[in-house]
Parts: sequence; C-alpha cells; structure tokens
Amino acid sequence: MSTFDSGAAGQRWVLQLCHGYDGPFLDCARQYAALFVGTAYKVCTVYLTGAPCADVEAGSASDEVVFLDYSSRDVRGLKLRAIRDIKRITAARDFKLCIAHRFKPIYVALLGSALPVIGVQHAFGVYQRRSRQLFVNCFRRRLTLLGVSDAVRDDMRAGLPGWPLERITTLYNRIDIAAVQAGQYERDAARDALALPQSAWIVGNVGRLHPDKDQATLIRGFAQALPALPQGSVLAIMGSGRLEAALKNLVGELGVSDSVRFLGQVANARNYFKAFDVFALSSDHEPFGMVLLEAMAAGTPLIGTACGGGREVVEGVGRLFPLGDAAALAHELVRQAVEPPEPLAQQRMAQRLLEDFSDAAVHRRFWALPQLAALS
Repeated sequence: MSTFDSGAAGQRWVLQLCHGYDGPFLDCARQYAALFVGTAYKVCTVYLTGAPCADVEAGSASDEVVFLDYSSRDVRGLKLRAIRDIKRITAARDFKLCIAHRFKPIYVALLGSALPVIGVQHAFGVYQRRSRQLFVNCFRRRLTLLGVSDAVRDDMRAGLPGWPLERITTLYNRIDIAAVQAGQYERDAARDALALPQSAWIVGNVGRLHPDKDQATLIRGFAQALPALPQGSVLAIMGSGRLEAALKNLVGELGVSDSVRFLGQVANARNYFKAFDVFALSSDHEPFGMVLLEAMAAGTPLIGTACGGGREVVEGVGRLFPLGDAAALAHELVRQAVEPPEPLAQQRMAQRLLEDFSDAAVHRRFWALPQLAALS
C-alpha cells in the first residue's frame, strides 16, 4: 500500500475513490480531478485495486495518489479492510467531499467516512438489486448519484423511486480535446501504423470483442453493404476478447475475410482514428461510449446504435440505426460512402464536442450542482 502523507494543516481536500485504473477508469479519475483545478481544494485519488504505477499517478491529475493494491477478491463481500483504510485516510486530513466511481467504492466511502459522497455510475442495472437499493436508501441524505449519460441516470431513477430528481442526475464523460487531438496521427500515418491500405474506404470500430459490443451485427451489416461500397472497402476492428474466434468464423461464413481486418489490442487506439472514413459503434445499450468522443476529436463521421448513452452522443451529429439491425446499419454505411459530405458536418460535430463533452463545459455543470454550493 502506498504511504499516505498527512499533509499541511488547514488545507481542504477532496477524496476520489476508484475501484481501479484499468481501461477507461484512469481517464475518469483525471476528468474529476480536473474539476478542482484552480479551486481552493486539493484532490487525493485512491485506487482500491492495482499496483503502484508512476504512469497512473501522473495520469490521475491529482495532488496525491494512493494505491491500496487490493486484489479483486479483497474487495468482495464486506470490504472491511478497505473501509478501515478509508477511515484512516479521511481522519488524516480535512476532507470535505468524496467522489466515488462505481458501486463498491460508493459502499466503502459511505461506511468508511462521514463525508458527503458523489457516486458516479458508469453502467446500467446497478440498482436493480434489492440489497443495493436498501443500502443507498440508508445514506440518501449525504449521497448524490451521477450517471454518465441520461440513459444511465434514468436507469438509476427507475431503481430508486422516491429519490429527489436533483440527487440522481447526469454529468457526461468528457475529454481534454486539445490533448487528445495532439496525440492523433494524420490519416496516412495512422493507416501506415495499422497496416491499412491507403486507398481503401475504411470503417473503423474499437472495443472489446464481447457480446455487449455486438460486433457480429457490425460484421453482418458491413457484409450486406459491401457490394455497394467503394471497391476495396475494409472493416477494421481494434480490440481483443473472448468472441474473437467466433467473430472470425462469422467473417469466413459471410465470405468477407479479405475485407475485414482484426487489428487486436492497439495501445492508445484513439491516436489512430483519422485512419477511418467512418467510425461505427454497434454496442448493445452503451452506457456512454468514450470512443465516440475520441472519434469526434479526429473529425471522423459517426454511425451508432439508437439506444443507451451512445445515442445521446451521436444524435444530431452522426447517423443512427436500431440495435441489432444489420440491414439498417448496411443502409447507413452505404449512405455515408456514396452521398456527398454534408456541408458544415465536421464543424457541427466539433461544436457539439466543445459545448457538451469538453472539460470546460462539464466543469460549469459540475459546479452548478446544488450539493456543491457549500464548497464554492
């Protein structure tokens, strides 16, 4: 476990509690720590799982980072050791607020401190369990729940009827637009790095090869569209997962093996989004879809499913199709390929990214939350 410095007397702190830093959750920690830059508060980010890592510490954008280094098994059940650690940490400094990501950290924060807690939920179905409903109802007076999309917010409200609407609300995920764009390769360089043909019309997809991401519908839709797409068109899929063999078999069954590239796990995948002529996300009720923002930052046109949080990102700036409808997806792929580019489409997408999904835009909404009035 990392050493925790008690710090200077009189300094006010915010505790950020995260389950771990895998996948998108390191950037989630950065997003919330960034909300306190330029304020009178310092941020201490605590990771329940995950070994100490200098890159994670730097990427957390926090004044202090603590790695409790528990295993996943350690944070099952009652999580008594984690609760004791949080009690010790909160006793050492003048913490005013806790931000906890996902249910386990919310549980630990509520039992390990007397702080007001902002719980951030990144998935659907969290409060369908009766035990969880009963637990958070016991702490309703000092718990505010944020969903990463209106879809997640509404899912929580359905599971927690009777809660005041202002205590279950939305705060979108967001990106540091300038930082993301600074790391993105231009089209030709991105295609060279991914070994993709320079002359092809390319559909891109990034995500785990998992049923939730529904790449099977994407492959079927691409196969149906292929005869009407520009000659030599390619579907490029970044990611790995348990469905890899099944998806490759599907590609073979559909007779499109020469047109589909499985690129595997690609480090810093967002840096290569300019390689794509269109980015397609076929996910089953995506809670949000950070990859959509990264594609927008690259100026890449979007096609997504008309459900979940992904719909909220794509609607008005991209194309939507019904979940699981390969024929409708094929239709949108063909339209994207053959219709003239819509005037000002990229400008409108960039404006939407700036107004709704940038650090600055969400900063304003966060500090407007009624529960933060005492901190302002």
